[in-house]
Amino acid sequence: MAVFHCAFKVKDLASTRDFYLNILGCEAGRSSDTWLDFNFFGNQLTAHVSDNIPALDFCGQVDGVRVPIPHFGCLLSVEVFESIQRKLENAGIAFVVKPQKRYEGEVGEQRTMFVLDFSGNPIEFKAFSNEDEVFSK
Repeated sequence: MAVFHCAFKVKDLASTRDFYLNILGCEAGRSSDTWLDFNFFGNQLTAHVSDNIPALDFCGQVDGVRVPIPHFGCLLSVEVFESIQRKLENAGIAFVVKPQKRYEGEVGEQRTMFVLDFSGNPIEFKAFSNEDEVFSK
């Protein structure tokens, strides 16, 4: 089994739990007073409390849209993507990049959207129209 692991900085655990567990529906894992593991759509994320969270840089340019770098995210089915989009909208979460289709009609056509968690971490959610094209050129 290959599962992606990512450790990242957050301002506090209470708002992190609220965003990832209550809004996105992720499951909590192990935790301490300074970090929290959770299941992020089959991947292990570990949020570590820090008072040194770097400023965003919108230096990424993808299909004519500026995107924040660094960011992390996940690939979802179209159905799960739409479910997450509704959860985010219902929670009043602002989109950094509004839900849209990228590369429409081309190899690698995908839906994408970016939001910030409550610590300002950019997260991208994607859904490929054809999952066999994730790594296609």
